[in-house]
Amino acid sequence: MSEKLVIRKEATLEELDSILDAVEDFGEREDWPPAVLFKAKLAIEEMGINVAKHGRVDKAPHIEITVTSDPDALTIGIEDDGRPFDPLHDAPPPDLTSPIEDRPIGGLGIHFVREMMDEMTYRHEDGKNCLALTLNRVE
Repeated sequence: MSEKLVIRKEATLEELDSILDAVEDFGEREDWPPAVLFKAKLAIEEMGINVAKHGRVDKAPHIEITVTSDPDALTIGIEDDGRPFDPLHDAPPPDLTSPIEDRPIGGLGIHFVREMMDEMTYRHEDGKNCLALTLNRVE
């Protein structure tokens, strides 16, 4: 049976902490393995930071996080009304070869999320960025 958590907040760094706390509580209630909980929270944190820092048009965007927990997988929906941005195609590939002190700051978060998730899709619909992430519960 599926259980669902839905959170809608202003997309600010301050609100992101309460979102992550709610996801952690939900994951613990749903008995997610520790590695799955870590990956889910990291993905939400990284994508939420991007919305908070880069999504602003004339006011802080709103973000809605929907987490659906099934026995085999969890699905994370991240919707925001900020500036359109497709992390699958608009994010430049990170520099993974230069010495770390020579690399520009930023760009690794989306890379990490893409590597951790089993599936990741994006669409822009009704003025919203809609990102869907799927993470298998079994490693």
